[in-house]
Amino acid sequence: MGIKKYNPTSPGTRFRSGPDFSEITKKKPNKALLRSLNKKSGRNSEGRITSYNRGGGHKKLYRVIDFKRDKFDIPAKVVSIEYDPYRTARIALLNYADGEKRYILAPNGVNVGDELFSGPNSEVSPGNALPIENIPVGTIVHNIELKPSAGAKLIRSAGGYAQITAREGSYAQIKMSSGEIRLIHKKCMATIGRIGNSEHELAVVGKAGRSRHKGKRPVVRGVAMNPVDHPHGGGEGKATKGSPHPVSPWGWITIGYKTRKNKRTDKYIVRPRRIGYGMD
Repeated sequence: MGIKKYNPTSPGTRFRSGPDFSEITKKKPNKALLRSLNKKSGRNSEGRITSYNRGGGHKKLYRVIDFKRDKFDIPAKVVSIEYDPYRTARIALLNYADGEKRYILAPNGVNVGDELFSGPNSEVSPGNALPIENIPVGTIVHNIELKPSAGAKLIRSAGGYAQITAREGSYAQIKMSSGEIRLIHKKCMATIGRIGNSEHELAVVGKAGRSRHKGKRPVVRGVAMNPVDHPHGGGEGKATKGSPHPVSPWGWITIGYKTRKNKRTDKYIVRPRRIGYGMD
């Protein structure tokens, strides 16, 4: 796993860099674990664009990932480390002793031929999944559930990790890489170790076409628009936005504005990721 730089044979490759895929051991995925997804291009169920600047992209198939890790006490052998076009992390194909095959997120230090387990009786080693109550304080984990048996929702991207800092009563304190400390029920499952492909953030796109392959459409600056299209638009030449705060196309403050609406779960946040960010 590493980052390779391309020779400047064209302006698009002059500063381009990307993964060398040295950790990939198999190119063709398991057909039984593939699904086709309809392209939404940022549109909701009513057909309205709610996530902007999305669309196009290379054709790809979704890999079904086991986020629950609910096959307890059954040994699973790592068959291959593969590329997943739908996520930044690499995925590992597990072959269980009963013949079933499943994909999981590939952690650092897990290689082909390793044997992994899940369940409360598993060892605390990279790739094994255990309930938080069975994981020692101070352990680095990923793939964390928010509700027991609901499947992992936290720490699922390349290089992601969290740390169990304390346990009290029915909950444990989990410190995210952002600095946020959150209470999570001790019955929730978590996977030991840090997710692999941590050098993903070092890659340089290099050209616009590469972003289009990923399904990312161009983003136009607000100051380059007309006043009818954006609050920052208009003016003679390169005029400033005029307001002390940058805003969205609908006038919402985009820096420092509180967007968290789910106050029902505020009680589970011990320390927010932003210092001085009050929760009311």
